[in-house]
Amino acid sequence: MTNSVDKVWETARAFQASRILLTGFELGVFATLGDNAMTSAEVASKIGADPRAADRLMDALVVLGLLTKEEGKFRNSGEARETLVPGKPTYAGGALGHVISLWKSWSTLTDAVRKGTSVFKHEDEARAEFVKPFIAAMHFNASNLAPIILKQIDLTGVRRVLDVGGGSGAYSIAFCKASPEITSVIFDLPDVVPLTNEYAAKAGVADRISTVTGDFNTDNLPVGFDLAFLSQILHSNSPDENERLMRKVGTALNPGGQIVVQEFVVDEDRISPPGPVFFSLNMLVGTKAGDTYTEKEIGSWLDGAGFGEIKRIDPPGTGTTLMMGRKSH
Repeated sequence: MTNSVDKVWETARAFQASRILLTGFELGVFATLGDNAMTSAEVASKIGADPRAADRLMDALVVLGLLTKEEGKFRNSGEARETLVPGKPTYAGGALGHVISLWKSWSTLTDAVRKGTSVFKHEDEARAEFVKPFIAAMHFNASNLAPIILKQIDLTGVRRVLDVGGGSGAYSIAFCKASPEITSVIFDLPDVVPLTNEYAAKAGVADRISTVTGDFNTDNLPVGFDLAFLSQILHSNSPDENERLMRKVGTALNPGGQIVVQEFVVDEDRISPPGPVFFSLNMLVGTKAGDTYTEKEIGSWLDGAGFGEIKRIDPPGTGTTLMMGRKSH
């Protein structure tokens, strides 16, 4: 086949590798193996799977480099041991659990493009199942990024932080660890804050992190803060919602207070970088009116809310952008 046909075919089949990995994770193949060598029949017995089917799946995982096979016994590869076995410091199970939920919503992409909005059915029971792995995924990502992000933020004079939609509190934890004088308030939904409290306690900063429940699109934010941090919030909203939210944040801040917005910012032509371009479709299938936004769009919302000293920073190696501003005195 020609190179062009090869590329189309490779792209069309790319889902296969993803599905093999996710099924292996869902069934508990990696957790069952741990640091041990086992036959596929032994693994099948432990995970409640058909022996022949489990053998074929595990052979495919070998091809992907996630398992090794020697003399009929399988082991986790080094990468799988570090990221897919519970208890390891770099365990990414929460993130993969979130990807599994995205598989369902992305399967509705064709209809979402036809309708112009999400057609995915968000049942109450499904949300209950979705929240914990979603927060775990966000915590995994944010905990890795936080040390890099905080290097870009001037914390001089910052005592009180408002973490809007703070989820697990990964960034609030990082702020508190960066300075013993900082306390943080995390504003998030009622089904999220119990998880927030667990993460704060585990990090040993529960005495300096408090929570306020509410919906930042419909409820007022608490006031009296030196810095407001919004990480990956705007993309779930429509432009009108973001305009209103920026004004609310302005009200929440003390004179001279900072706003820091972290987002996947797409270029003005909307065809680069690839990550934010693809992520806009993630918002299409998963939200009513969410999207990825440009620097110009975010800057206009900050300006309209009365923020000055607006600037953009692209922290190296993060794939994200910080948009910053300061409330006028």
